[in-house]
Amino acid sequence: MEVRWQARNDDCYKQQPFGPTVEKIRLYSDSLARYGKSPYLYPLYGLGELPQGFARLSAIYGGTYMLDKPVDSLIVENGKVVGVKCGEETVRGKQVYCDPSYAMDRVKKVGQVVRAICLLNHPIPGTNDAQSCQIIIPQKQVGRHFDIYISCCSNTNMVTPKGWFVAMVSTTVETNNPEAEILPGLQLLGTITEKFISVSDVYEPTDLGHESQIFISRSYDPTTHFETTCKDVLDIFQRGTTQEFDFSKITHLSLEDNE
Repeated sequence: MEVRWQARNDDCYKQQPFGPTVEKIRLYSDSLARYGKSPYLYPLYGLGELPQGFARLSAIYGGTYMLDKPVDSLIVENGKVVGVKCGEETVRGKQVYCDPSYAMDRVKKVGQVVRAICLLNHPIPGTNDAQSCQIIIPQKQVGRHFDIYISCCSNTNMVTPKGWFVAMVSTTVETNNPEAEILPGLQLLGTITEKFISVSDVYEPTDLGHESQIFISRSYDPTTHFETTCKDVLDIFQRGTTQEFDFSKITHLSLEDNE
């Protein structure tokens, strides 16, 4: 599991069979052929549309959302979760799915990620005035162990006013000066109007949930193409249901069908 997750960030893939690399190249090629200019998909109006879509789908199947509710603690009895305490209320359930911040006693720190969110009033130079793009700087090119990731969105993605761009630069922290580590990425952006830098701890679960029925995700890594996040979702699904997700059961409806 560890090797599979790290293979995208460093050179350990050189010690692995070539099959997985060929499959990744094929997936990239097939996606590019299907979607045209880019092999990547990004939700209009930003990533906030993903939980909104989940909320709507959940409601169809009888799910209930409790908004603006602080989670005080997970209630565990005889080694198994039985609910969540929210202020004066307690929500009962047989399973809990959460990120590491809700179960810090069941995770371990495995590293840090530095991110810079930058506001630009121009496209990234050298991208042919692309309204959205993704750039990956190979670690060997800048003398690092981990790649540097750059993503940029604009009004085309419905996330900024016209003429403005949001760029994010991120990487795995290797030194005591995280901001300096993303400097090669920041330099590619040209003039930056405003910049916000944060360093976040990265956690992974020590409790896989088989006994406790608490299923914890991994923290977001520095990648901007969401591959590791998608794999984490599939991993949690398998842990929680004891079976792999079957993509063949998904029905894709056209716009006409939805209407």
